[in-house]
Amino acid sequence: MSLDAVFDTDEPAFVPYLAAGDPSYEASMAYVEALERGGADVIELGLPFSEPIAEGSTIQSAIVRALKAGMTPERYFEFVEDVDVDVPIVCMTYYNLIFQYGGEAGPRAFVERAAEAGISGFVVVDLPAEEADPLRAACDEFGLDLVFIVAPTTTDDRLASMRERVSGYVYVQARTGVTGARDDVSDQTAETLDRISHWAVPKAVGFGIKTGEHAERIVRAGADGVIVGSALVDIVAEGHESGQPVAVTAEKLEAKARELKAGALRGVGATVESE
Repeated sequence: MSLDAVFDTDEPAFVPYLAAGDPSYEASMAYVEALERGGADVIELGLPFSEPIAEGSTIQSAIVRALKAGMTPERYFEFVEDVDVDVPIVCMTYYNLIFQYGGEAGPRAFVERAAEAGISGFVVVDLPAEEADPLRAACDEFGLDLVFIVAPTTTDDRLASMRERVSGYVYVQARTGVTGARDDVSDQTAETLDRISHWAVPKAVGFGIKTGEHAERIVRAGADGVIVGSALVDIVAEGHESGQPVAVTAEKLEAKARELKAGALRGVGATVESE
């Protein structure tokens, strides 16, 4: 499914993140499907890696739970094939898993299998743009997008490298540091969006977005979409730790997704239809 179609509208995109397999294959599937019901336009689905250096404690814990539950790259592809959603899925992971997949070094085998499973693109947290040409070539061969993360500290030279290779959307990191929900929205967001305002690719902002009000402010700052991870993973963790039924946690995720989507819509003066 094309990412272009998602962003080629007058509405901001809501892009939630969950780690596949957290806390189990079946529960995770229910949670991802709940996010679509709540208004997700794209789902960033994390492929767990044992050394998630860019993640805060919330998502690190989710990755640990998923790995303990048996999530692997091949199981991840099966998950994508099994989950019942009708929005694009973007694989968010680390390059080692992509490079080593399939018994031969290089990204092509992984990208081919991802395309077969129905994945629309990748966010590769630890892959510098200037080293991404092999992955870019494989994505072009199989029709997938390659999303890069722009941080407030990204240099002009690296921005130029990203601009040459990015497609689908650009992930704008709202603040420096690792992932995690915050109680406020960084004033670095507008500055970063201004630096890349001339890029043709849509801009989706993540890192620290926790509430509908945050989503509204991000869109008013000029974002084409909002990316939310830790605030949703917190709901999964709380449900797991308390022994809450999966259906209850799914309802909470759907409600949070609706709040965030509605906030994003308010950012452009739109309203969400009531159910």
